[in-house]
Amino acid sequence: MNLAIRTEHLTKVYSGRVIAVNDLNLTIPEGAIYGLLGPNGAGKTTTIRLLLGLQRSTAGVAQVFGQAAGVHAVHVRRMIGFLPTNPSFPAHLRPIEYLDLLGKLCRLPRQIRQPRLTSLLRAVGLTGATEQRIGTFSTGMCTRLGIAASLLADPPLLLWDEPTAGLDPAARRFTLNLIRQLAETRTVVVATHILSDIDQICDHVGVMLEGRMIFSGSIQQMRQKLVSDEICLELEGSAEAMDAVVQQAAGVEGVTVQRRPPRTLAVRIASSTGRAAGLAQVLRHVDASGCRLQAIQSGQNETENAYLQLLQEDQAHGFNRFDLGKSAVVDARGSDPQL
Repeated sequence: MNLAIRTEHLTKVYSGRVIAVNDLNLTIPEGAIYGLLGPNGAGKTTTIRLLLGLQRSTAGVAQVFGQAAGVHAVHVRRMIGFLPTNPSFPAHLRPIEYLDLLGKLCRLPRQIRQPRLTSLLRAVGLTGATEQRIGTFSTGMCTRLGIAASLLADPPLLLWDEPTAGLDPAARRFTLNLIRQLAETRTVVVATHILSDIDQICDHVGVMLEGRMIFSGSIQQMRQKLVSDEICLELEGSAEAMDAVVQQAAGVEGVTVQRRPPRTLAVRIASSTGRAAGLAQVLRHVDASGCRLQAIQSGQNETENAYLQLLQEDQAHGFNRFDLGKSAVVDARGSDPQL
């Protein structure tokens, strides 16, 4: 498997006191849409800045497409398109002027630069705003311009930090759809704390907490961390009939059913029980009760529940989660030799 990103024991300590990234081991395959998930302050942005070489690491290594990343790795930065959170631009410039300047800084020849920037403005829906000063742009328009800027050099890797932050529903949907399209030919890493974004677009996910990677794998592997799955059945029928279904389903091994007003039954199926078989037995009780099945909703909160469970497990482990014999140890009392 070819890797777009690989880190080993990557660590960043500020002023010898604040550990922003702690012994990070990460692998991201080429062609993945990788969601870097975690609460605010988990170390997501610092990790991206280390990969870009915008900051020096305290310890460990980072590679992009097999090449070492760092502050002097200009050739690595050329392979990356970066979108920061809430990007800011020269307010007095127009979008064409800004992208043209950026293209010159990237040393793109005019015959490549000009057609590409006009195509990008069209692709991100800013064709009608070419005469506006960037200072008059809304948050969504600035994000669209930042997307165009990150794609100008046609990089094989995109690092986007909170790309949907502050966007209205239409702009958010546009951004997520664009990520899906771009992933057909690129590797995309999306750092966010918005679980629904990860659920919609990502095939791989990493969960960070307090600078550490507490999980990395496929979305399916993270959901398998759940003890049980929940399926919601929306029914039409009397309250008595629904209560009867709950009572009858109590005899089904590995299955629990709870009624949620006004017309929903929440079915939880233990991992040791066949999901299809357990659900089939509950549905037979639904038919026998005289209720009509209106809808089945599965997996609405699976990613959220798995994420919360990972955080709770990590916090519960305390010092037991550290294996001092196998991992690099950062002495918070020391100083960062690179600072």
